[in-house]
Amino acid sequence: MKFSIVMPSYKSQYLQEAIESVLSQTYCDFELIIVDDCSPEDLKSIVEIFNDSRVKYFRNSSNYGALHLVENWNNSLNFCSGDYIINMGDDDRLLPCCLEEYVKLMDKYPELDVYHAKTQIIDENGDVFLLQDSRPEWESMYSMMYRIWNYDKHQYIGDFCIARRWLVENNGYVKFPYALNSDWSTVILAANRKGIANGNVSMFQYRKNRYSISRTQNIRTVAESLVDIQNFYLSLLQEKAIHNEDEVTRLILLTQCPIYYQRAFLKYISEDLKNTYNVIGFFKHWSMYIEYFGLSKKKLIKVIIKRLIYCVFD
Repeated sequence: MKFSIVMPSYKSQYLQEAIESVLSQTYCDFELIIVDDCSPEDLKSIVEIFNDSRVKYFRNSSNYGALHLVENWNNSLNFCSGDYIINMGDDDRLLPCCLEEYVKLMDKYPELDVYHAKTQIIDENGDVFLLQDSRPEWESMYSMMYRIWNYDKHQYIGDFCIARRWLVENNGYVKFPYALNSDWSTVILAANRKGIANGNVSMFQYRKNRYSISRTQNIRTVAESLVDIQNFYLSLLQEKAIHNEDEVTRLILLTQCPIYYQRAFLKYISEDLKNTYNVIGFFKHWSMYIEYFGLSKKKLIKVIIKRLIYCVFD
């Protein structure tokens, strides 16, 4: 089988629409693996609407939840038999040409482990309100990483098609709490040696909506996980690139990495300050982390003062 389309599911809101989008593919050699994460909603009855042998339903015995989302992704791989994996949300949609366009990329770049679908971002009503920028048909890991960190941040796990063999050999998707950076990190690793091929026909639709997992994140857990995420990228960037152009980009990325995650850290702790009335406790907690990101306690005090001023005059 060519493709396993994995749909870890918890919400019923858009599930039928998501399934219909998969079954509407012009390329038919696929299976759809729906993994119900012990949802309190009746997802099975929605799945049973579809009388199609390619649709396979599994229900977890317990809930992984948003915090351990990547563990659920990796558990879902146990049900797959396709050569390539697409991991999409239960509220997203594949455009009808998606698999056919992936096959075209694979025929042209058969040696790669990862491929990317150009994506439309849709709202709760399914209307497109944003388009991903076009990307080079082939690019290196370094080029992709530079783009993500500097100007092209709209990408999601469902945008990508990854060789199942590669995922198995590399212990699945990279695990971080709430899947923060897990999509980027996994894809960058998969592109490390051979690069990535990008489709420039719209193939996938990512839905932004009020039910998304990002709205349930614990801010402190997310901010604390940035330590591990930064270490992941710094470690990856230690090895010298093979090509001269990539080596220049690698050195730039090494410089950018601490700055990028410093900004992310400050953003999250500023958000955390919104949720606390204990400023002294806040200062003590984040003092343990702030020096790791190359910041001073003076900077932390500035964040507190800025937030307090904002609250007074808001």
